[in-house]
Amino acid sequence: MNAPFKSTRRGFLKAGLAFGAGLTLGFRLQDADAASDAAADFAPNAFVRIAPDSRVTVIAKHVEFGQGAHTGLATLVAEELDADWAQVEVEAAPADASRYANLNWGTAQGTGGSSAMNNSWLQMREAGATARAMLVAAAAAEWRVPASEIEVARGRVRHAASGRESGFGALTARAATLPVPNEVALKKPDEFVLIGRSLPRTDVAAKTAGRAQYTQDVYLPGMRTALVLHPPRFGATPAKVDDAAARKLPGVHAVLKLDSGVAVVADGFWNARRGRDALVVTWDERGASRLDSQDQREHYLALAAQSGRVVRNEGDAPAALAKAERSLEAVYELPYLAHASMEPMNCVVQLAKDRAELWYGAQSMSGDQNNVAKLLGLEPKQVVIHQFYAGGSFGRRADPRADYVLEAVNVARALDDGQPLKLVWTREDDMRAGRYRPATTHALQATLDADGNPLAWLQRIVSQPLLPGAKASDEKIDRTVHEGASDLAYAVPNLRVEAHLTEPGVPVLWWRSVGHTHTAFAVECFVDECAHAVGVDPFEYRRRLIRNDPRRLAVLERAAREAGWGTPLPAGHGRGIAVHRSFKTWVAEVVEVSTAADGDYRVERVTVAVDCGTAINPDVIRAQMEGGVGYALAAVLDQAITLEDGVVQQGNFDDFPLLRIDQMPRVDVHIITSTEAPTGVGEPGVPPLAPALANALFAATGKRLRRLPLRPASNATV
Repeated sequence: MNAPFKSTRRGFLKAGLAFGAGLTLGFRLQDADAASDAAADFAPNAFVRIAPDSRVTVIAKHVEFGQGAHTGLATLVAEELDADWAQVEVEAAPADASRYANLNWGTAQGTGGSSAMNNSWLQMREAGATARAMLVAAAAAEWRVPASEIEVARGRVRHAASGRESGFGALTARAATLPVPNEVALKKPDEFVLIGRSLPRTDVAAKTAGRAQYTQDVYLPGMRTALVLHPPRFGATPAKVDDAAARKLPGVHAVLKLDSGVAVVADGFWNARRGRDALVVTWDERGASRLDSQDQREHYLALAAQSGRVVRNEGDAPAALAKAERSLEAVYELPYLAHASMEPMNCVVQLAKDRAELWYGAQSMSGDQNNVAKLLGLEPKQVVIHQFYAGGSFGRRADPRADYVLEAVNVARALDDGQPLKLVWTREDDMRAGRYRPATTHALQATLDADGNPLAWLQRIVSQPLLPGAKASDEKIDRTVHEGASDLAYAVPNLRVEAHLTEPGVPVLWWRSVGHTHTAFAVECFVDECAHAVGVDPFEYRRRLIRNDPRRLAVLERAAREAGWGTPLPAGHGRGIAVHRSFKTWVAEVVEVSTAADGDYRVERVTVAVDCGTAINPDVIRAQMEGGVGYALAAVLDQAITLEDGVVQQGNFDDFPLLRIDQMPRVDVHIITSTEAPTGVGEPGVPPLAPALANALFAATGKRLRRLPLRPASNATV
């Protein structure tokens, strides 16, 4: 933990601005002083500022929580600006959707759906090109030479014929007086200098040295810390609170009853934790969920055996299946999963009569801003969000209900003292009272034609709706329940996808790769089963089914070739393959496993081929594919959230284990060369891992594993 900032609020913010001092590539927070300092900078648009010392600041509208968004956004600006990468730093944008909306989300500002590079591709390049054009115009006017004769490279503006040369900074004052051009020319791919290179990440130096600032590092003068005791069952509320012992403890200032639980406010985390541990609470559980995982499993299996609501229907799959002499059937089951980001939920808030200020790693800035404004009776512009690094998210920080943010605001409002407050969720809080990837069950049936190709395909999905406020009875089913299945990549003349929605009372939220996390497992495992049913190699089977889809075919063939598909393996080893498209990105993965006599196994190698359009930073893409493999593998091997009588049974990494370093396989990532616009990379590496691993285990053992997690081996079916 970094030393707290104790002098003044402004002192804290200035210290935050300075934490990257000495680094060329840094990350800055914005405050009133910084805005004043920046007034002398050249700022032709909302995304770039150039200081008189030639420092280039890129304003990033997307949160950086480890995915490399800040590096990618800065690269786009610097490329078209022809900046020197050593002079580029990044500043987090404030919550202001009028300037910083995610263009894929209409008028909302936020980060998610692997959309950061995709929605910013032209916008950030145009921002850099605009700044460059104005610097060139300033140089042309100052040197009295034609703008067409001026060149810009690595942060230097040159006129070869006259020998004049300047850094950006010397031209900023003149450039600031010029009109902003309505249109600018962008580079062609063969002109890129920075895009396509593995440039150093803008956040790595500060993070490696421990200078990066997260919400947990924030300390404001007079700040107190709150922890909330949440009910053991979802839907329960506090009925009676005995806080006598808690109030006697040193450092405890208040105990507050909220709708979400009971908050203890104290000087620092440990005093708040001791106070919370001393509470005796009686819960009103009349509206609480008492779900039991085993009962839920049986209920889902029963639903999957019945006709559901149709989400896609082509041809007549039921009729084709009824006439079939032989059909294949399989059921795949996936559990609830926690997001388990390394930094649990936290937020710092300070309230005034007509203003709310928050400091945290915000993933859904517009959503949080609007939720806070509605709660306090303010206008959204009166809610100021200071963006920080976030220690992972995987969807958890994008809750449209802003659960932990509103909890922090509710505590601060109840205190009504105008002092800053930090709300902290422990690991156990987030594991037991958070939001989860839904448990799902898939039942599939298929019949094959004379050539072994799917003639009919029927898939039934049982899940909870993901959209906030969505109900099982809603006429329209949320597409994230069935994405990756209703848009099946394989050509099938008779295709029917159905869904059953349930309301078990467990709060759910999108989890890394959203619906694709479960649909890819069912679809790619079942395709494998079809291939083996007709005695065709699984790679060749997929290859012939997608021969008219060149981008998908390219990743499939590349992954197979690089993995050595078809070459001999040692005894007890097996390879499995899967290919899936999510967030407009094609990913194929080949998993190699080794098995032991006791039924245990080890993932030895994962070969990944990815087509994400233009590769802005290949090293970031590789890191995201590697991270996606590791994240997915942890879930596939050992992770599950289970409930008994409505109580979550897991609480920390001892019973919801992350992947150990010695479990991480060798991962080889191969990026398909492309000049198409970039697509997502944060999530698409996740979906193919589970089916490729299950298919590899079948290849090695002859047993099908259709229920996640894939331990113990006793869940296998022949």
